[in-house]
Amino acid sequence: MNTPGRSLHVLGVVCGLAAGAWLGAAEAPTKLVAAGYSPFLISLGMVAGVFVARWTVPMALKGSGYLLGDLRANRHLLAWAILAGMLWAVANTLTVFAIRDVGLSIAFPLWNTNSLVGLLWGWLLFHELRGSSARQWGRVVGGAGAIVIGACVLAYATSYAPAAGAARSATRGVLAALGAGLLWGSMYIPYRKAYISGMNPLSFVTIFTIGELGTVFALAVTFDGGFAGVTAELGRARPALFWLFLGGFCWVLGDLFQQYAAKYIGIGRGIPLSNTNQLWGLAWGALVFGELAGRGTAVQGLVIAGSLAMIAGAVAISTAEAPAGEQQAWKRAMQRECNRYGLDAARVAATLAGEDPLAREKTGRSWWELVIAAAAVAAFLWLGLEAAPQPVAMNFGWMAAILAASLVFLVAGGVLLWKRTRFS
Repeated sequence: MNTPGRSLHVLGVVCGLAAGAWLGAAEAPTKLVAAGYSPFLISLGMVAGVFVARWTVPMALKGSGYLLGDLRANRHLLAWAILAGMLWAVANTLTVFAIRDVGLSIAFPLWNTNSLVGLLWGWLLFHELRGSSARQWGRVVGGAGAIVIGACVLAYATSYAPAAGAARSATRGVLAALGAGLLWGSMYIPYRKAYISGMNPLSFVTIFTIGELGTVFALAVTFDGGFAGVTAELGRARPALFWLFLGGFCWVLGDLFQQYAAKYIGIGRGIPLSNTNQLWGLAWGALVFGELAGRGTAVQGLVIAGSLAMIAGAVAISTAEAPAGEQQAWKRAMQRECNRYGLDAARVAATLAGEDPLAREKTGRSWWELVIAAAAVAAFLWLGLEAAPQPVAMNFGWMAAILAASLVFLVAGGVLLWKRTRFS
């Protein structure tokens, strides 16, 4: 494989690791479910932060003119982006139930079975692994097996010393986490379809968020006592909304890295790599929130063993760099999309190689971008002034250490993306 190919593989791997760090950090505020807040409210609060971030971060990086130009060129993908947002919203709500019933350090690896679902769709629909050697297949299939084994071990761990009266809750939490994994795994179909059609991830997530916010609001109104019930719950939870809003913002940072990983190394490799967020989730749950404190050595051993098995599986999959034969299969999948929608194949191929043809056009910046950015900052300040400490025990030393490590990944991934692709 030529040097540009290796460069893009390295870029995809770094983006996947950065995604893991920030997707893990984003789930920490969902621990507020332990303070008695509704799972639907928590999901709604996070998605509000997601909505703001998905409009402001892409606009800051590329400008509104660029985003609008890319959206006009890919109108056929708008419905797919909204559908992906709807799947994400339901899955994210399920994760809150899972965290409430089995805890963050156990729920995280269970819903990360989404990598298996994504791997299946990548092979079936987008020709991933077609043309790969037996060695590459072995890495991917072996890694998938390790992920399944790790998930089973973690599910079994929930049967040990459950919280008072929580046997039924543990089962419900496991099912909620696995359901989230299934939905998130299917959500990657629109991802990959968009990127082999040449759409910029920043444009995709801008429309993606419409499906997210609409779906979560509908869920909250339906299951949380109607509009009046949601309004009353929001008023009661106002001191906690800043933390949920911040969690949603962190999620977008992780998701953007995940999008770029899926674009440059495929969903079969990029998604398992970003699922190292389970390691970060374990760190947040065990070190910051003390979820494993007081449990027996057997439980702790099962959780750690299951997590290590899933990490090993993700590493095995992510190190299986696509050979020339598989890259040709990817090109055939790209050509299929170009033929279906009448796209310029040369232009699409250039975007998949890390180039940015749209950036050559004079899109410019607009005055309303400052207004949108100011509104986002104002929302943060308003919620921050209303924020209050929550009744959730935390180890602030470990929290500072994990956040510092996450910032290292943010800077490294962002700089590499800019140098190699200018956020193409």
